[in-house]
Amino acid sequence: IDTKQKLLWLFSPTDISQICGEKFSFEEAKTKNMTRVEQIRKNLENSFQSSFLEVVDESDQHRGHAGAPEGGQSHFRVRLKSEQFKGQSRIARHRAVHAALGPELIGAIHALALELDTP
Repeated sequence: IDTKQKLLWLFSPTDISQICGEKFSFEEAKTKNMTRVEQIRKNLENSFQSSFLEVVDESDQHRGHAGAPEGGQSHFRVRLKSEQFKGQSRIARHRAVHAALGPELIGAIHALALELDTP
């Protein structure tokens, strides 16, 4: 288990971002007019060495449903393959992605489907 994996069991996502270094902040992204897809992609690229990364905005499929705000950017699917997931449980992988995205961005997303695997 690497250091980042150990930290996921010991600290909150906010603590991890302070310990592990910089993450693209939600406030900074807003000032740069980034979409949530771009924010998600940027945070994951900064946190994982991936062999495959796809971030899809599926908000249109949920238009009219509870929790789906007008204008979208609420429902996302992330497909990520990384060696860093090797030996991790599904829950540990999800925790790692949530920590990488950070509590502000996670709080701004209504639904996040994660397909996480090793190459």
